[in-house]
Amino acid sequence: MPFLRERSGRWSPVKIVAFVAAILPALWLAYQAAADELGARPVTEAIHQAGDWTLRFLLITLAVTPAQRIFNYPRLILARRTLGVASAGYAVLHFSLYLLDQHFDVLKVASEIALRIYLTIGALALAGLIALASTSTDAAISRLGSGRWHALHRFVFAIALLASVHFFMQSKLNTYEPVLMAGFLIWLLAYRALYRRNGEVNPVHLVLLAAGTALVTAVGEAMLYLLTSGVDARRLLLAHFDLDMEVRPAWWVLAAGLAVAGIGLWRQKRPRQRPSARRVSPSAVSGAIQVQSGS
Repeated sequence: MPFLRERSGRWSPVKIVAFVAAILPALWLAYQAAADELGARPVTEAIHQAGDWTLRFLLITLAVTPAQRIFNYPRLILARRTLGVASAGYAVLHFSLYLLDQHFDVLKVASEIALRIYLTIGALALAGLIALASTSTDAAISRLGSGRWHALHRFVFAIALLASVHFFMQSKLNTYEPVLMAGFLIWLLAYRALYRRNGEVNPVHLVLLAAGTALVTAVGEAMLYLLTSGVDARRLLLAHFDLDMEVRPAWWVLAAGLAVAGIGLWRQKRPRQRPSARRVSPSAVSGAIQVQSGS
């Protein structure tokens, strides 16, 4: 498997871990299907699981660049292409299962996509992911040129927003995970804004970023319930501090943000890795979904 090796020919632990992580959800889904554990509506459940992993891997892909900076681990960038392609792969699986659920009635599916806004948004996100994945190879980078390739792959942020909106709209009553994913996406976008402004994001900024993102997530969830079901937003905000209630997404966003800040502070105390004397080409560190200069 050449894609699991570095340019030197050595096996890449980072690429191997990323590949294993990418295929595990598919293997688990296949096992559930074979064992008849997908419930009364197995195809619908499989559609949802594939869609969930599409957004999860997309956000993980977007998290690679911040992680390799904050954790002082440059080689982490080698995982980005695999994770990005995984996101596109699960998106294709998500759509293929939807076609199966519609008995491969292409005209009906096309009509549904045109008439239902959440399906239109999802189709746009799918098209974007396919475009980015299909241009993730070294040959595509060489053919497009660095400038055009980077410009194309910056659309990943718009695709992530579209995928998040699609997730919200199709989730209907249960918006717990869509809110959680939105909170993580807000953190990722805010981090990039801080990095572009300051050139570096220190641990103090990361703590403030975690707190601010958690607050936005909590307020956003409260406003969402107010607009969709008329639930008193103030009551939902107060429920965040009720220990008898389910832990709300904002707390997970805060915990993740603080964990990143803590690990980053610990890693800063370790000696920095010395850069290789050999210049690394852009294609060696390119991701299927996210680009370094657009991070």
